[in-house]
Amino acid sequence: MSKPTAAITAVQGYVPEGILSNQDLEKMVDTNDEWITSRTGIKERRMAAKGEALSDFGQKIVEGILKKRGIKPEEIDMVIVGTITGDYRFPSSSNVICDKCGLVNAWGFDLSAACSGFLYALDIGKNYIENGTYKKVIVIGADVMSSIINYKDRATCIIFGDGGGGVLLEPNYDGLGIQDSILKADGAGREFLLQKIGGSLEPITKENAETDGQYVYQEGQTVFKHAVKNMADVAVDIMERNNLTADDVDWLAPHQANLRIIDATANRMGLDHSKIMINIEKFGNTTAGTIPLLLWEWEDKFKKGDNIILAAFGGGFTWGSIYLKWAY
Repeated sequence: MSKPTAAITAVQGYVPEGILSNQDLEKMVDTNDEWITSRTGIKERRMAAKGEALSDFGQKIVEGILKKRGIKPEEIDMVIVGTITGDYRFPSSSNVICDKCGLVNAWGFDLSAACSGFLYALDIGKNYIENGTYKKVIVIGADVMSSIINYKDRATCIIFGDGGGGVLLEPNYDGLGIQDSILKADGAGREFLLQKIGGSLEPITKENAETDGQYVYQEGQTVFKHAVKNMADVAVDIMERNNLTADDVDWLAPHQANLRIIDATANRMGLDHSKIMINIEKFGNTTAGTIPLLLWEWEDKFKKGDNIILAAFGGGFTWGSIYLKWAY
């Protein structure tokens, strides 16, 4: 039997019901709908309910995948979660999700790569399928960004929302599924997009607990410049490495950070706008959740064998691209 590829066989998304619109933000910080829309493309974003945690997102995602695929919880071997807003520092949200969903035969872990978290996790899950270790691996990308956003900081509060999604990976012997991946990182970028306190470098203390350091900090122009270059570069690199032209690519699933970054990436790839998946206007930047949310919303538009490019850029800096052939 030939070596299998890792194919997505089910996809599920989740966003909370609460909506924070640009008009709502006008009442909270010095901004307006036109300013936000023209610079980001965002009109509204979803907000978790009080007490709603990352594992609650994950539970709904996993249960949706199991129902779609018609499989039992005990059939799942592994759950990998890309997130920066887990329920706790430890245990991992993967552990909690497995417990909540009755995945009694599964193990897993959380992976921190900010907006590239889903791509990093997907590549790891792929390897467990390809080497024959496991048959069913769930990969989740999700974040509750409202838990670490300062809603007095107009530079960040207009951008981020809550939500995420996940996929089931299974072996495929027809050449479908994940074909290639290019993943990158540059820790020199850490100072431009980070949460300054709460780690071992600067633990939370009585003195700093109520400072802005507990929230996301972003130096917007620097991050934008690196994102435009690196996300576009890596998407083009994966096309060239696999001898793909713009005509060969059926869909681009780009990280939903900023509409201008998305457009720059698509333009570098030479793609027609009709091939670009975009939902930033209603969900904003859900960090590790944006790409699986795109796959969930576009699922009924995909055809078996479609060439899909995933591309992301996030804090760290982290970035990457994955090329896959849709398997159903």
